[in-house]
Amino acid sequence: VQLVESGGGLVQAGGSLRLSCAASGSTFSINAMGWYRQAPGKQRELVAAITSGGGSTNYADSVKGRFTVSRDNAKNTMYLQMSSLKPEDTAVYYCNAQVVAGWIYWGQGTQVTVSS
Repeated sequence: VQLVESGGGLVQAGGSLRLSCAASGSTFSINAMGWYRQAPGKQRELVAAITSGGGSTNYADSVKGRFTVSRDNAKNTMYLQMSSLKPEDTAVYYCNAQVVAGWIYWGQGTQVTVSS
């Protein structure tokens, strides 16, 4: 499984961005997917996760009500709609995918910078 993130960039506080994570390869084996982020000097943290069918989602407390995770399995793509962005949301955002066998795959990351 290969994962490629896109959609990052520079945005002012209060603005919005939509990240995409396109999966290729053995996509039929993908189960849950998630978005993580890592700010400079900090550990990577879970932002949002979504089950295989999209019926269940989970969010970090810091992004609840502002971010929405979704996936389109027909397009093998997961999204993260980010609104009301804050400077503390600045980080490299990574997507990951867990396959049925238990392996976890990561994308290369996309930079999100929120200016105050």
